[in-house]
Amino acid sequence: MDILNLSRLKINGILESEHDLQIQVEITSPPSVCPHCGCVANLYKHSSREQICMDLPIHGKRVGLFIKRQRYRCRECNQTFWERIDHIIDDKRNCTKRLLTYIKKQSLKRTFESISEEVGMDEKTIRNIFRDYINHLGETIRFETPKWLGIDEIHIIKPRCVITNIEEQTLLDLLPNRNKETVISYLSRLPNKDLIIYVTMDMWQPYRDAVKAVLPKATIIIDKFHVVRMANQAMETIRKQLRESLSPKERRGLMHDRFILLKRNKELSERDKINLDLWTKNHPSLRIAYELKESFFDIWECANKQLAIFKYRDWRAKIPIEFEPAFSSLTKAMNNWESEIFAYFDHRITNAYTESLNSLIRLTNRLGRGYSFEALRAKILFTNGLIKSRKPKYQRRLDGYELRDENFPIFKMPPIYVRDEEENKLLGIDLPTLIEKLEKGKL
Repeated sequence: MDILNLSRLKINGILESEHDLQIQVEITSPPSVCPHCGCVANLYKHSSREQICMDLPIHGKRVGLFIKRQRYRCRECNQTFWERIDHIIDDKRNCTKRLLTYIKKQSLKRTFESISEEVGMDEKTIRNIFRDYINHLGETIRFETPKWLGIDEIHIIKPRCVITNIEEQTLLDLLPNRNKETVISYLSRLPNKDLIIYVTMDMWQPYRDAVKAVLPKATIIIDKFHVVRMANQAMETIRKQLRESLSPKERRGLMHDRFILLKRNKELSERDKINLDLWTKNHPSLRIAYELKESFFDIWECANKQLAIFKYRDWRAKIPIEFEPAFSSLTKAMNNWESEIFAYFDHRITNAYTESLNSLIRLTNRLGRGYSFEALRAKILFTNGLIKSRKPKYQRRLDGYELRDENFPIFKMPPIYVRDEEENKLLGIDLPTLIEKLEKGKL
């Protein structure tokens, strides 16, 4: 029985051990034409050799094919050549092409070590197959350039840059670092990059420089969550300074109640409000810091930019001198990024989905027990079923297909399929689908 199901190969024998199968095969259809000169039926056998290559596991056992390959010489041109089996074997990896396809798909789901143990190939070879595969996918899978582009960062071993489609809530790419040159290189390669209208980002100067260099017409908007977070950080600075002057018992209480101070007043429960009143009445500095934090958050609820700028100026003037060091990072950022920060009030776009995605990427990294960056990037970008797409618009008229005779019995004819001029638009990695796969442990 042919357990291999490979054309042009005949099984001569099988050796079986506890973990492996060694299958001896030979090629059943010898060549009839010289590949060098094209001469027909003027060949003779010159020598032979046995080539070993790996194949898909059978019944949980690793499979090695011991292929007897014949070498021929042409009487006309005197050139020699080996029997060709390139329709079955990948010479670069010395395995069958179907095994190579299997390894590529499995490398996005499993560890290299587990695949190596299953198929009997070296782990380094598995890594190289994976690297070639993701390079190929990176060249062939092109996501549509969005109108609203998000640029953020995440810390995986070191800071990395995250690129998102804000409007479609999808991930476009993970960059190895957040350097200006890296971001410029990525933005420059985007197709139809002039379509980008808005770019939301963190307050990182290389991001701004890169966008202005490549997308000079795009409006830069600083994500408001990065700005208001700095007000909470100033609040924390003042709380920690106060904590140093308290008794051990008071310190423990202030440590546990810190989250009350970071909450918005409108989100506090009745119990939270009682605890907050106790702290702010006994420590006026906490009350002032909390009120400053709350009034800064209120700025982002203004109806327009002019009112927001007015309220910020008023808020800035109310900061006591002794509190200025704690709020200095925030006020300095507001001065350096004023136009990009207040652009939010003209175009209320945020990186909220990018922030959610960062949390998911961190979870994926923990589940994978420390993937390399390249493996984590490929796992997220190229896993089947995660890519969000959009069908092309309906064609109201198919060029070249016109019904000229109204009485033509079209419904009696077989259907004519016309190839769409446009393929589905790939929009990036769909966030809800990514969440679902993570929750089910399928990623």
